[in-house]
Amino acid sequence: MLRYILVLSIVLTGCDSAVHFRLPAAGGASASRLEFEREAAAPVLEPGIAGEFDSVDVLNPAVVRGPDGKYWNFYSGFDGKSWHTGLAVSAEWGGPWTKMGRVLPAEEGGYIAANGSAMFDKSEFLYWYQAGRVVPQIGLSRSRDGKAFRKDSGPVLKAGPYRSWDERGVADPYVLRVGEFYYLYYTGLDRAQRQQLGMARSRDGVHWEKNAANPILELGSDALGEGGLGEPAVFAAGGVYWMLYTGRAWDEQRRIGLARSEDGVGWNRVPGWVFAGREAWDSKVVCDPAVEVMPDGLVRLWFGGGDVASPDERLHGRIGVATLRVR
Repeated sequence: MLRYILVLSIVLTGCDSAVHFRLPAAGGASASRLEFEREAAAPVLEPGIAGEFDSVDVLNPAVVRGPDGKYWNFYSGFDGKSWHTGLAVSAEWGGPWTKMGRVLPAEEGGYIAANGSAMFDKSEFLYWYQAGRVVPQIGLSRSRDGKAFRKDSGPVLKAGPYRSWDERGVADPYVLRVGEFYYLYYTGLDRAQRQQLGMARSRDGVHWEKNAANPILELGSDALGEGGLGEPAVFAAGGVYWMLYTGRAWDEQRRIGLARSEDGVGWNRVPGWVFAGREAWDSKVVCDPAVEVMPDGLVRLWFGGGDVASPDERLHGRIGVATLRVR
């Protein structure tokens, strides 16, 4: 959900170090494909009533198993002016979901504090999220109970230096932990308004070093992603790493594509693999993937969808579920 914003000034931000690194081997027998199984016909999370923080759109599911064994969905809600983070909880991955209200509001007069990635680690919820209108950057909030969050001061991942591939913003965080490191995949925006994907790593979730190989997934020549890439979701399954990502067409219709990697850095798109909406409610936009991998190779997928081809908001956004399987 990185907006197309023309920045008129040269922004000299970001001093994150850049190093070469790869993810450890995923382990297990190498899978050859990831197959789409089915999509639930109806959305599982709908916008709220007029006046609520999520009354216009609900998108960007960030789902994690809580200490109670339930599913905690830190989703993004739009009220017509700003994006906030809300919480919905369910005993089952596909719902029904009980909304618990807004847990992370945008700053006073701000545009966004949402579009995040959640994890329960070391007895607390960690939530990396996008903030900022002109130059989006990534922040971190923490909570013991998943409801009362405290924000770290300042962004933990900044936009890149002058003329870099992510000079004009970093957004769409997706975080996984492998061994001693957190790995953060994200969208970067350059001065030509191109959206591409990169990664960073951290030992504490706060101090990040970007990969010197960035961007790790660049614009393609096909309709899936010709207008930009975003919202990566990376996971290990079947002995390899997979990335679901959102690709934009020039007319702002969005679909989810798939890439495969042995090391989390060198990615190969899977030709012809496209997840497009099967229903009227997600006929124009399918975006914002988040996954849970099951031991039997089933991959549970939460995603955002809409019936209006909009780049960021007012697309009648709803959240749906689907399943994939590693073969």
